[in-house]
Amino acid sequence: MEIQRPRYLNKLISKKQNGRVKIITGIRRCGKSFLLFTLYCKYLLSTGVKNEQIIKISLDDIQNLKYRNPIELDKYLRDQIVDSTLQYYIFIDEIQFVKEIKNPFFEEDDSKITFVDVLIGLMKIQNVDIYVTGSNSKMLSKDVLTQFRDRGDEIKVYPFSFAEFYSCYEGNKNNAFSDYCIYGGMPHSVVELKTHNQKSEYLKGIFETTYLKDIRERHNISNVETVISSLLDIISSHIGSLTNPSKLEKTFKSEKNITVSQYIISNYLGYFEDAFLIEKAQRYDVKGKKYISTPYKYYFSDLGLRNARLNFRQNEITHIMENVIYNELRMREYNVDVGIVEYNTKDSNGKSLRKQLEVDFIINIGSNRYYIQSALNVDTAEKRLQETESLRRIGDSFKKIVIVKDNIKPIYDENGILYIGVENFLLDESLINY
Repeated sequence: MEIQRPRYLNKLISKKQNGRVKIITGIRRCGKSFLLFTLYCKYLLSTGVKNEQIIKISLDDIQNLKYRNPIELDKYLRDQIVDSTLQYYIFIDEIQFVKEIKNPFFEEDDSKITFVDVLIGLMKIQNVDIYVTGSNSKMLSKDVLTQFRDRGDEIKVYPFSFAEFYSCYEGNKNNAFSDYCIYGGMPHSVVELKTHNQKSEYLKGIFETTYLKDIRERHNISNVETVISSLLDIISSHIGSLTNPSKLEKTFKSEKNITVSQYIISNYLGYFEDAFLIEKAQRYDVKGKKYISTPYKYYFSDLGLRNARLNFRQNEITHIMENVIYNELRMREYNVDVGIVEYNTKDSNGKSLRKQLEVDFIINIGSNRYYIQSALNVDTAEKRLQETESLRRIGDSFKKIVIVKDNIKPIYDENGILYIGVENFLLDESLINY
């Protein structure tokens, strides 16, 4: 079965021949190569482009090891451009595998030749349209999006959304959502594998042999295996919980009996983010209108990977559903923060207190803002008051939403708060504006 992924395909189509390098980023195995080499390639062929006009190379293929040298890569690509009257399309998969090398023509010069030099050179050829995929956010943002400035367009690809997952699922929505929360949306797992054992073995395998292997090799990590593994276990166990390197340092001491500096923890968290394994959500003070630097929350880009890391043991639906909603909002290209609402009250003795409530998500796109709470249910008046207190104390006119696990139709309460069932929310992007 072929999932069409129109959200990303239409972006590529809209950016065709726009004079910029199209940079497709995202976690490895999330479908970047399929999007470019299959879906977009089919589109080009359907418009009359010939096969010989599409120049493809996959740098994670062992047969292409020599082209990880930027000079060899440049020569290979230029050798394919043989007719100045034809429009060529260059597809380079996993560009981060290109090595940094010393300039062989000026040995006394410390400057390096990188894939950026290759791309800048190719951009000067009038009849070339360039597309690259990459799986390292820090390198790509630093080396490409910075140096290219207004000459590079990033298209971030995620694992399957729930809507994509459900489109090829054999069963009802409730079962689909349960399985999505367990196995996530990595395309190969969703489309090709059927049993729990097949999916779990695949997800555990790629975690170790793809993501961790990449991180170890890229950052020369060899003698701290216990630390990096333990940190991944801790982050996996605490998705959606407030944390920072200082808290994690204490967790290492109390739970693992290991002493690790905040500096090392911060670096490793950065490595996980660079590999698109996790994303950080900053806290925002709604009434103070300012960001709070620490603590913050981490969410996994794919819950199947998170669960595989924990051997599918911790399936607490509260935090898992929160993670699903976060990922969906990011796929829809919202800026997502974690909110806090402070207010004054008095204790039983009449003493003034400053209290703080949490808003699960504040999302912004353009001039629009939405406040969102994730809740398993609000089936009692007490529960509803508890889940909506932070929303009711915000005091502005932006839309306020509670997403519940129950399969309910959209409905407003007397405070103007909208309630949406999570499955309907995930399947219908328009419901947020109901």
